[in-house]
Amino acid sequence: MGKPRKVEFTGSEGQTLAGRLDMPSGVPRGYVLFAHCFTCSKDVFAASRVAGGLADRGFAVLRFDFTGLGHSQGEFANTNFSSNIEDLEAAATWMTEQGMAPDLLVGHSLGGAAVVVAAGGIPSVKAVATIAAPAHADHVTENFADDLHVIERDGEAEVLLVGRPFKIKKQFLDDVRGARVTDAAAALKRPLLVLHSPIDQTVGIGNATELFVAAKHPKSFVSLDYADHLLTRKEDAVFVADMIAAWAERHALSQAPAANPPKPAAGPRGVAVQETGRGLYENWVIVGDHRLLADEPEEYGGDDAGPDPYEWLNGALGACTSMTLRMYAERKGWPVAAVAVDVTHDKTHAEDCAHCDEAQAAHVDVFERSIRIEGDLTDEQRRKMMEIADKCPVHRTLHTPVVVRTREIA
Repeated sequence: MGKPRKVEFTGSEGQTLAGRLDMPSGVPRGYVLFAHCFTCSKDVFAASRVAGGLADRGFAVLRFDFTGLGHSQGEFANTNFSSNIEDLEAAATWMTEQGMAPDLLVGHSLGGAAVVVAAGGIPSVKAVATIAAPAHADHVTENFADDLHVIERDGEAEVLLVGRPFKIKKQFLDDVRGARVTDAAAALKRPLLVLHSPIDQTVGIGNATELFVAAKHPKSFVSLDYADHLLTRKEDAVFVADMIAAWAERHALSQAPAANPPKPAAGPRGVAVQETGRGLYENWVIVGDHRLLADEPEEYGGDDAGPDPYEWLNGALGACTSMTLRMYAERKGWPVAAVAVDVTHDKTHAEDCAHCDEAQAAHVDVFERSIRIEGDLTDEQRRKMMEIADKCPVHRTLHTPVVVRTREIA
């Protein structure tokens, strides 16, 4: 994932809204607009972890503070469900102006209800995902049910939500009571993914049922077993990001991977490499069922979406060394707790290589390998382990004359 960056844009009421853009390494596979929960902010655990997880999986994600919350300007007391939807539309407009028109809307809790309603007003959106969303916007009033009569009588009241005071006005009540979330779900005309925990104590699982039943196909449901409403456990947020990313590959990617990824031509041990079509140098590296990426660093014209070719070669040497040492230790029954290998590559003058033939080029490739072996080993055992490192198959391949045969195929 690239480094998140702070952004600002104008909200529905003209105030400046504060956002954070989580960018992936390399060219984004798709663009996501995320809506946080009621009275939360863009930096709440669920928002930051899910957005970060989606960025790790190749998506660019904008999360922002609704008017009057977090670092955004404005008065929360003057906002309502409708203004949240207008803020989402303003965020989508800003993304579009930046060349990042949102493909996918993701909303958590009341933000989930908001994205279902907002989707109809954002033409670029291809799909919608909700996390622990209520089927009715006025469900949020259960958080301050004891104060409802005061708000109805006096027009406003200060209520305590998640340990903080917020002013709620009667116009907010009127607005959420008038919202028709299930009607919007029925009219969505876009794929919908509903994620909800069966043990959610804040927004019950029945809300997921209502949303799912109201929506037309294609629609999907994922049960967030053991998760709480705010996804406070990191593993639950990671699971949500995994599910949304996998589902979005079919329904929301603006730059989808090749429909028919390359197959290794030389049997199960072959490797196939093919350009992804994203960026100048980005390539798929297909090894059996594994789909990986290779790219060049930004300073060489790439997008840094994956290791460069020499980094892949460093990784092959390091992984082979570690595996060889582990196999030897297991065979000997030695108490090796962990093995770590660092590898760097450089070119140096041939005279630095004592074994170079005079006919070799003026420069020689040098791999620096640093090995750390943890465990209660004797000095002799450690010496032997270091000796075995040089017997790693990739190490031996690098020291053996290599022939590369190349042919063109249709």
